[in-house]
Amino acid sequence: MKLFGTDGVRGEAGTFLTAQLAMKIAMAAGIYFKAHSKTNKILIGKDTRRSGYMIENAIVSGLTAIGYDVIQIGPMPTPAIAYITENMRCDAGIMISASHNSYEDNGIKFFDSYGDKLPQSVEEEIEKIYFNEDMLLEAQVKGKEIGKAKRIDDVIGRYIVQLKNSFPRDLSLKNMRIVLDTANGAGYIVGPTVLEELGAEVIVLHNKPDGFNINDNCGALHVKDLCENVIKYRADLGIALDGDADRVVVVDENGTVVDGDQLLGALGAYMHETGVLKGKGIVSTVMSNQGLDEFMKFHGLKLFRSDVGDKNVLEIMKKEGINFGGEQSGHVIVSDYAKTGDGLVCALQILALLIRTNQKASIALRPFALYPQKLVNINVKVKKPLDMIDGLDAKLKALDEKGIRHLIRYSGTENKLRILLECKDAKKMNLQMDDMVEFFQKALNA
Repeated sequence: MKLFGTDGVRGEAGTFLTAQLAMKIAMAAGIYFKAHSKTNKILIGKDTRRSGYMIENAIVSGLTAIGYDVIQIGPMPTPAIAYITENMRCDAGIMISASHNSYEDNGIKFFDSYGDKLPQSVEEEIEKIYFNEDMLLEAQVKGKEIGKAKRIDDVIGRYIVQLKNSFPRDLSLKNMRIVLDTANGAGYIVGPTVLEELGAEVIVLHNKPDGFNINDNCGALHVKDLCENVIKYRADLGIALDGDADRVVVVDENGTVVDGDQLLGALGAYMHETGVLKGKGIVSTVMSNQGLDEFMKFHGLKLFRSDVGDKNVLEIMKKEGINFGGEQSGHVIVSDYAKTGDGLVCALQILALLIRTNQKASIALRPFALYPQKLVNINVKVKKPLDMIDGLDAKLKALDEKGIRHLIRYSGTENKLRILLECKDAKKMNLQMDDMVEFFQKALNA
């Protein structure tokens, strides 16, 4: 596909993601959703990027031009859009965000009337409509058929209630001190509000968005400030969200980041022990550590693996009847309470685990040892198909012979190649990583 990547349409705002593109993709999506329309309403939310104003207005223009009524709810986490779309009985929901990317980028994510991300087959249909100028022209309406738009500012309360309902009613956070980094992003209001209403003492970092500081040396990808402040304030836990709050990174009481796979293992085992885990397993991705496989087997559970992307995780969860899964990167889905990765829902489950087990995060959230694993990202000029790179097959065969698990793929949202290696022998793995990086630098950037 030319427009859609692994998580919606994403790129630099003003160059790739222009107002024209946003308007046309909104019209194309609107034409698709009108064929299944029940309420003729579409919900729009966004994160805190300056370019969100431009893109939001373009989307509103495109949707109203084909007769859709639009509800604008302003800055709100991605999982909130998924929840509120279904809660308000809208035909679809749209989130304007480039997630963890810097402010220069932006993106458009679509949800159906049930709050689910669109499957690739639907994205392909929308792309076909996008490139059909006659169809776009014919769909435009006039007179009283033109849609209307209204802004609603109080729907945040619905999402806050949903978040609080995900936390056990018999528990309280009154004895917890938490440092929360909202990444100057979409969770800057709702995150502190929920934790404080549940009784926690909250020290909030990076909660003053100015349109350009989203994810800027803060949040889930940059946790230095969080680690230092957890130690400074002697906090029980540190929580970092990304720009649209669908991802969470956790820091223990010692100021040390908890690995995403260990987090998945700890929560999966806890849910199993408390009788709420469904499907006798959890879902992660091909990126996850082999240590997680072994830990699940120890507990009599199965680890199912999906392709990268939380919508792929959710697809396997639905297929296998499982209610918990996620990505090593911090996209964690507890489907009893969320339709997509939700950083705050995940954080609340972690806090419940700590309270119920009466353990410190450094103990409770590291229940097994990880295999040595290394991930390197290489900036590339062109995403040349991997099967067309001379000598790659021989390189991969050599890794297999050395007992090194490998995963090599292009990012779906950035011009990067991701190389993941994993092996019990860290020294051997690091030597091979140096060799692979050198190989790809020559093959892709010569």
